[in-house]
Amino acid sequence: MQSGMFQATRRRLALWYMGVTAVLLLLFATGFYLYVRNTLVERIDDTLSHVVEIVERSLVTESQPAGAIDRTFLQSEPAPSPHINIDASFPGQVAAVEDDHIDLEWFSPTGEFLWSTFSEPLEIPLHPNSAGETVYTNIRSREESDRSSNYTTNDYPTNHGLRQITQRVEVNGQVVGYLRVSHPWFEVTKPSRQLIRDLSLGGVLILSAVGAIGWLLSGLAIAPVRDSYQRLKQFTADASHELRNPIAVIQTNVQVALADPDPTLQQDQLRLVERLTRRLGRLVDDLLFLARQDSGIAGRQLTLVKLDRLLQEVIEEQQAIAIEKDLDLKLEIVGNSVGSESEPDKQVPPLPVYGILGDPDQLTRLFTNLISNAVQYTPAGSITVRLQRTRSPNSPVLQVQIQDTGIGIPAEALPHLFDRFYRVDPARTSLGQPKQSDRSAGSGLGLAIAKVITENHQGQIHVSSIPHQGTTFTVILPYSKHAASAHPSGSNASNQHGK
Repeated sequence: MQSGMFQATRRRLALWYMGVTAVLLLLFATGFYLYVRNTLVERIDDTLSHVVEIVERSLVTESQPAGAIDRTFLQSEPAPSPHINIDASFPGQVAAVEDDHIDLEWFSPTGEFLWSTFSEPLEIPLHPNSAGETVYTNIRSREESDRSSNYTTNDYPTNHGLRQITQRVEVNGQVVGYLRVSHPWFEVTKPSRQLIRDLSLGGVLILSAVGAIGWLLSGLAIAPVRDSYQRLKQFTADASHELRNPIAVIQTNVQVALADPDPTLQQDQLRLVERLTRRLGRLVDDLLFLARQDSGIAGRQLTLVKLDRLLQEVIEEQQAIAIEKDLDLKLEIVGNSVGSESEPDKQVPPLPVYGILGDPDQLTRLFTNLISNAVQYTPAGSITVRLQRTRSPNSPVLQVQIQDTGIGIPAEALPHLFDRFYRVDPARTSLGQPKQSDRSAGSGLGLAIAKVITENHQGQIHVSSIPHQGTTFTVILPYSKHAASAHPSGSNASNQHGK
């Protein structure tokens, strides 16, 4: 069911990718098509206008019609109107415009058809228009008829369009006729149709590619969500398990205490309930802390923290438990500058204090978890907390190591050690660790919280362990440059704080 839910979400994302791409492609294709079509129309109109100019310049004008009586010498007669000699004007133009599929028509000043390159007159009204217009007719030109064997029906359809310009021709301010120039409209429609086919094919191919890429990208996008969902599901199940057990024990003990009137037994039951309640409180606090960190709503009070002083306070708090278990818990502050592992001989300039910029409460919780964990799983021996200044590849850092001589951690458990609710108690028990009491049992959140706090402070945490010999946790935190200016006098170069 969960897989189906994520698959449905993935399909929706892929469809959204395709839908958005289809809209963008449609807008692009429409704009590109209109641009190309308008460009073709403008080119044809420019060609027609150019032909009109050439024909106008080549017209042969006569003062009277051919064969008419010359009366110009008679002062009583008006001057004859200009006249166009059609035979002398147009035959030379026919060959010139034939290669461009252009046809000419000549009309008298009264609109009467006189001459044309078409096989028969067009049934198109005379409409002077120098901007160009598109008309449709059933008549073919002579040239089209002669060339019909070289073109398909799609090239010259029976009812094909013409792009026309009709120019009124004037001589000395008098209208001598109308010249209409026509160009086949298929020179626009044919490449336009081809362009539509090409754009459609290209759009289908692009949409197919976008669909495949969208399916891949949606899978990549949904993968972190699926992983987060699985972690949340596991986290909820583990939290429910951790809460259910102590609640069930509390309920059982309360029922026993209520059923038995013996005050001594009731006191024992109430003490157990109080102990379990504290455990539940710690678990709820841990869960609330992790939830706030995951949601990003947890605020941090960043101040300048002297790490040596903070570690001393944490060790003092854990000292009583260490003394009870006869453990040697001590703090070592390495004052001599040391190089990194990659540059052991390189000396780091001395820093005045062991200061970092961070949240003191979170840092206290970080080192309390690590040190108490070392105390808890060290039956005998010593625990050393070592603070030293070192240098990362880019900047100086402070390194804290918590090294114990406890039972260690199996190698197969190390990669999962910082997972939430992960515990290696069975392995540790098999290595000789006695069963934990309710007072010392943990929820498996301490190391997960330690990792979160370290990452919040742009640091790193590592663990190394050898079974039966001990475990070492290493925390690396960035050194604050404000420490030097805020505290000109540093802490002691070396300090031993033991039991």
